[in-house]
Amino acid sequence: MDKPNLKKNQKIDLEIQDLSYEGKGVAKVDDFTLFVDNALPNETVNAVITRINKNFGFARTLKVLKESPDRVHDIDAIYAQTGIAPLSHLKYDKQLEFKHNQVVTDMEKIGLKNVTVNDTVGMESPFNYRNKAQVPVRQINGKLTTGFYRRRSHDLVPMENFLIQDVKIDAEIIKVRDVLRKYKVRGYDEQNQKGQIRTIMVRRAYFTGEMMVVLVSRTRDISHYKDIAKEIMDNPEVKSLYLNVNSKNTNVIFGQEMTLLAGKKYIDDKILGHTYRISPRSFYQVNPVQTQKLYQMAIDKAELTGKENVVDAYSGIGTIGISLADKAKHVTGIEVIEDAVKDADQNAKLNNIENADFVVGKTEDVLNEWAKNNMSVDVLMVDPPRKGLANSLIDSLKNIKPKKIVYISCNPATLARDLSLLSDTYEIGDITPVDMFPMANHIESVVGLDLK
Repeated sequence: MDKPNLKKNQKIDLEIQDLSYEGKGVAKVDDFTLFVDNALPNETVNAVITRINKNFGFARTLKVLKESPDRVHDIDAIYAQTGIAPLSHLKYDKQLEFKHNQVVTDMEKIGLKNVTVNDTVGMESPFNYRNKAQVPVRQINGKLTTGFYRRRSHDLVPMENFLIQDVKIDAEIIKVRDVLRKYKVRGYDEQNQKGQIRTIMVRRAYFTGEMMVVLVSRTRDISHYKDIAKEIMDNPEVKSLYLNVNSKNTNVIFGQEMTLLAGKKYIDDKILGHTYRISPRSFYQVNPVQTQKLYQMAIDKAELTGKENVVDAYSGIGTIGISLADKAKHVTGIEVIEDAVKDADQNAKLNNIENADFVVGKTEDVLNEWAKNNMSVDVLMVDPPRKGLANSLIDSLKNIKPKKIVYISCNPATLARDLSLLSDTYEIGDITPVDMFPMANHIESVVGLDLK
């Protein structure tokens, strides 16, 4: 079929039929698909076309002509425009429904039509949940300015209230911004590779209230840095202040050089009663309320009796392995990042956990070595990145055959693929989506698999 005669900047009325996995409205023009920002199913919108590709295009809503009853009005459209909260225009119960349906759709696409997908576990209050912010900084109208990028651009939209971040983090970013302005520190000029502060990162531990601030700078030379550090540390909740130097023209936030300017090297937080030390580069779940639900669900699905040898794959700083150690005979965490393994060892000591150890390596390599030595795994906990499990790891699992696998997923498409590949060896239990990212389109899920 020929592509309809559509052009960039053309205005057009569209009937919205569905939501894409990114939360965009889906419209058809003579069977040609357009993905439309700020549009919901059953709406008619007047939109402007922003891009046309060979097989699909993109558009942005200018005016809603016929409105969905599921549309939210009292949230600023800027949150959808910047990509901070792309689902903020959709009622929260419908967001949970959307995420449930996405998991169902991905399972059906791969042929897993008999898998039960439970309702999405949501939050009582789906705002101000993030315990970490990485806020870009630019020089605008001669002033160091914080905000967020407009979608698909590097144009900074000045912002102070980020909707989904801990309110104390938002307040701290404003305070740090104002201290930097006071001492005439310049924001980053990306186009000319000038200026200094590129990003302000703030972490706040939900259960202890401790905060860490990291200033990411293009240069290490910041005038009055001792005075700046003193004023930032005046907040009694700020326990740690770092300077990170990133001189490269890159989208990667951190450079290699990380210097402690004031306070301690880490902050402490708790998950399910255990304490964890978090350093600037630590991977740590950003939604503390939902993390506890997710981990408890994973532990329940493991059905531990105290006799099991458990492997915690992609173990990071040890949060899952340590959370279940008191219910298992022994836990081995496997993680490819050496610094994370050191953090995990430290966290095990901090919590007086003596039946857990953490090793550096790829999970498939470690498991293959175990298989050669006839070592067994009773339960494998796996929490992979978005790309899911490598084929070599799937092969390793079929080789060593853990009696039970508990899979925590952050991508339903790769979860569906992996479950399909494991389905000849394992019975697939029910899947529970957990809303770790309210107002955004990401979906976490947890599922148990039993050896046939």
